[in-house]
Amino acid sequence: MDLLHIEGRRRERLLVVGGGMASLKLVEELVEHCPGRHEIVLAAKEPRAPYNRVLLSSLIAGEVQEVDVEMRPASWFAEKGVLLLAGVDVSALRPARQEAVLSNGARYRYDRLVLATGSRAIRLPVPGHSLPGVLTFRDRDDADALRRVRPGSRAVVIGGGLLGVEAACGLAKRGVAVTLIHLMSRLMERQLDVRAAALLRAAVESKGVEVVLEAQTAAIEGSAKAEGVALKDGRTIAANLVVMAAGIRPETTLGESGGLEIGRGIKVDDKLETNWPSIYAIGECAEHRGACYGVVEPVYEQAKVLARYLAGVPARYAGSVTAASLKVSGVPVFSMGDFEGDGAETILLEDEGAASYRKLVIRDNRLAGVVLFGDTSDALWYRDLVRLGTPIAPLRTALAFGRAHAEAA
Repeated sequence: MDLLHIEGRRRERLLVVGGGMASLKLVEELVEHCPGRHEIVLAAKEPRAPYNRVLLSSLIAGEVQEVDVEMRPASWFAEKGVLLLAGVDVSALRPARQEAVLSNGARYRYDRLVLATGSRAIRLPVPGHSLPGVLTFRDRDDADALRRVRPGSRAVVIGGGLLGVEAACGLAKRGVAVTLIHLMSRLMERQLDVRAAALLRAAVESKGVEVVLEAQTAAIEGSAKAEGVALKDGRTIAANLVVMAAGIRPETTLGESGGLEIGRGIKVDDKLETNWPSIYAIGECAEHRGACYGVVEPVYEQAKVLARYLAGVPARYAGSVTAASLKVSGVPVFSMGDFEGDGAETILLEDEGAASYRKLVIRDNRLAGVVLFGDTSDALWYRDLVRLGTPIAPLRTALAFGRAHAEAA
């Protein structure tokens, strides 16, 4: 591919590695705000254009169609002058030569390189983990495999985080008998406090999912295929399908091959640049100031900052205050900041009949954390109060009732 020139200026050759939501957001920002500045090649390991991973559980449940998961058709990339290499991975980096080796054997010389390789699902290293019938839940192929599971099958989902809960509920809606097992004492302990987690468990069980907490997997049983899950306490749960949704790890293999500095993820500075000049990393594969982010909002923030920087604007990324705004098994959930509130003042509001719950954590006259379950209509307002550190004394008595009541008061 020859270098192109626009108005006498050589276009920078930009290689973006990864076909996820982070890479697509970066490309969208670049073609909108500095069209023509870069000759963009997007290498996507999966044989399709980037899609909305957030909707995969809804796809399994039959709540959305395949077209709803698509974010941009392949034609969009061509219209914007972006070369999409679907089904083409990058197998090696040679930073000293500013060269990448593609899985199809081609070599690509770049001016700047962005790694957006995402993360990979953890497959628990227990006996039987590689048996047929043991799946993970991470990408479109995983979702398609789960969509082929027949009604009446028995499944065990390992992991009570967001992905595990969504996989379990999606399978249950397809008529599969599902048991969800989780190592911890409550579901989604990283996003929910004890009460909200109990409400979530009730909502999940109402959909026909059996929930077993404080359950540690010892082995996957079966000879030719998965037949059950053995727990360390001696119990065995029969199943002909096992879904491992026990977490993710940043995908750093390619970065390691190029000699990039690796911690939990690929380490980047406030420019989102690695220890090699002109190589950047964003999204779930990146580690910034010791933090790796696994939710969409900070990933998009990184993409926007890097797009501005690559466009010549002196942008910097200072990190994100993470907020989880989700719809879990059809129930809106929001959490942010110090939602546990140990040693702090807390405001609680619950409507048991409506299965609605609010917890607000107050420190030093400021909102420090929030948990919303069932009604998240004021989530963005609470988010801004936390991020801006707004003094809440004038709003204190009406704070739990939402923005309209608080501002009126």
